[in-house]
Amino acid sequence: MPKAKKASNRTQLEGGSEAGVSAPPSAGPAADVSPQVQPGASTTPPRPLSEKAYLRELARLQVELVKQQEWIRAKGLKVVVIFEGRDAAGKGGVIQRIMEPLNPRYARVVALPAPTERERTQWYFQRYVAHLPAAGEMVLFDRSWYNRAGVERVMGFASEDELREFLRSTPEFERMLVRSGIIVIKYWFSVSDAEQERRFQGRIKDPTKRWKLSPMDLESRARWVEYSKAKDEVFAYTDIKQAPWWVVPSDDKPRARLNTICHLLSVIPYEDLTPPPIELPPRQPDTGYVRPPISDQTFVPQIY
Repeated sequence: MPKAKKASNRTQLEGGSEAGVSAPPSAGPAADVSPQVQPGASTTPPRPLSEKAYLRELARLQVELVKQQEWIRAKGLKVVVIFEGRDAAGKGGVIQRIMEPLNPRYARVVALPAPTERERTQWYFQRYVAHLPAAGEMVLFDRSWYNRAGVERVMGFASEDELREFLRSTPEFERMLVRSGIIVIKYWFSVSDAEQERRFQGRIKDPTKRWKLSPMDLESRARWVEYSKAKDEVFAYTDIKQAPWWVVPSDDKPRARLNTICHLLSVIPYEDLTPPPIELPPRQPDTGYVRPPISDQTFVPQIY
């Protein structure tokens, strides 16, 4: 068994801070969006980000995401983005904001359910390999093969031998992906104990979000320390140079979303391939075609 390497300086323990990532040159920082706190700097929380400033910056970054996607398509890049972290850490919200402006033909989200009986007999990575991108595509994994070292480990679904084999194999598996031309980007969303509880309580009270709370999520609250140990060991083995972990402090959701999108834009350099302005062609002239009576069609009831 290879000796676990020490977690890099780039990553911190749960609830810690990380060096901020500046906006890519093409995006340009907004004047009224506070930067991420740097190590050694004042720990005074930044002033709240107004909704107006957040939405304006989000709109600007989403335009850049569209430009980046066009570059990925044009150059035939293959991109995998992994989103991991505790329950209610904000992964889904970031994924949603990334996907909103993108062409779903070339960008998709993979959120796999629990493995089937057949999948349990396969090579562990096999069901994830089927979802890897082809040229010009970006795949966002809402949780990934790291389930083995997280929920499966803490909840006892994986044996000690399976866990050790995962920690031994994953760095080589990811290096193999990188050697094959796939860009692998890994984000870990770090949420505090108090903020996770606040979000869980919000889900309990909101009937439109109650589905997000499973018995497994509730159990994770009772096993907070075990999840911390699991995360630290994952970082010790899999925070590799070819595919490092990037920690996203996520107690402040708006800032976590902006910081993640900004960083994603910075790690895949791109150029603006926006096509020339489009002109609509003239509408086909009416040649006397008589359409069927509108009463023959079935309409959605106009309730509103």
